[in-house]
Amino acid sequence: MFEEANAVAIKRVVASQLREAMAKERISETEMAKRMHTSRTSLGRLLDPDSDAVTLTTLFKAVSAIGRQIRVELI
Repeated sequence: MFEEANAVAIKRVVASQLREAMAKERISETEMAKRMHTSRTSLGRLLDPDSDAVTLTTLFKAVSAIGRQIRVELI
C-alpha cells in the first residue's frame, strides 16, 4: 500500500514538473507530442497526475524534448 501511494505521489510530481517546464518554454501539448515523436494521447497520459500508464521510455522522451534530464536511482 505504501509503495502504491508513493508511486502515485511521484507521478503527480513528475506530471507537474513537466507541465511547468512546458509552460516556461511555451511548448504546447501538440508541439511537445511532436518533439517526443508520440501521440497527444500518450502525452496526455504522461501529464495526467492520476494515470499510472507511463513507461520509462515515454518519460525519457519527454524530458529530452524539453532539454532536461531525469535521474532514476535506488536508495
